[in-house]
Amino acid sequence: MTPQNFDYIIIGGGLAGLQLALSFSEDPFFKDKQIAIIDPSSKNTNDKTWCFWEQGAGKWDSIITKSWETGRFITPDKNIKLALQPYSYKMLKSLNFYNYAKSNLELNSNFSFILDEIKTLNEEIGIAIGKSSSYKASHFFDSRITSNYLEDTHSTKIFQHFKGYEIEVETPFFDSSEFTMMDFRLKFKDSTSFTYVLPISSTKALVEYTFFTPFLVEESIYNEYLQTYLENILKIKDYRITETEKGVIPMTDHPFHKESTANLTKIGTAGSWVKGSTGYSFKHTEKKVAALINNLKQGNALEHNLLNNRSRFYDAIFLDVLANRNDMGEQLFTDFYSKNKPQDILKYLDEETGIKEEVKIMWSLYHPQFIKSFFRKLF
Repeated sequence: MTPQNFDYIIIGGGLAGLQLALSFSEDPFFKDKQIAIIDPSSKNTNDKTWCFWEQGAGKWDSIITKSWETGRFITPDKNIKLALQPYSYKMLKSLNFYNYAKSNLELNSNFSFILDEIKTLNEEIGIAIGKSSSYKASHFFDSRITSNYLEDTHSTKIFQHFKGYEIEVETPFFDSSEFTMMDFRLKFKDSTSFTYVLPISSTKALVEYTFFTPFLVEESIYNEYLQTYLENILKIKDYRITETEKGVIPMTDHPFHKESTANLTKIGTAGSWVKGSTGYSFKHTEKKVAALINNLKQGNALEHNLLNNRSRFYDAIFLDVLANRNDMGEQLFTDFYSKNKPQDILKYLDEETGIKEEVKIMWSLYHPQFIKSFFRKLF
């Protein structure tokens, strides 16, 4: 089997792979490079929703579903208004992103979409073997998680797992000018669990029941808690479910990125691009892609300035606290949102703060458990 030849091969046509491909296509530096995106899926369904925040207009504004400048953080005792300006919180459905990326990339003759599943990859000799064909490239960008990170005894493993209903009601009910970041009024026993509400209009909203836990649950639990939240907390009795989504996102300090080699760069979750303490990935991916492109053009090592080691250490401590005292989640997030300005929180989660700002936020979360986790992660 004669391999198909490319300069770069992107394995995986999801968030990271397509953002990287789009950045290649937008930069004249790469106009002569032959680039393939290989994925076993044609990405023609809405399989997830991404949310992110940014200041002012952004490059994805033409395809977002909704944006908000105000949020809410709710517990049985508190209802905190989060005035985000100059930030706005934006919702993007994955199908809109996939269609946007494909339609733009198809305008470039140097890009190829290939439906195949890569079974074997030998980056040292530059060969990838799929179910249907084989492929040769000088460099691979791989978004697949290929390590069994669950067996890593040194890393902390929390799962962000959730199920969401997009619902419609006949009578206007939702305030579409603000979203709910976390609502802790309905909690699964001794866990960090909450409801997340994105009102798209006065009659339509995405409502997700979410866990940050070291364990997973049966699907019936999500269904039960979503129904209870809608009917007992929001007091909505008559609603129609128009879409559902569910997922599991690893929240971990496992060093996925260490699988990168001279001819292989791991990207996305597989490159440690997901924010460990939150599971947010969309905007982090945009930043990592920009740094990766710059490194390629400057001739730097591709991992140069890709990861913020100080932020990874903070995340590792926080994850260790949640792993050992998962029941503390509500109090920790309450302190986080009640003792800090929303703008400072978003800047911190964007990993754009200095040490003085970071110490202030860490102090607002102080609990003896953090000391124990600090020393566990330090050594």
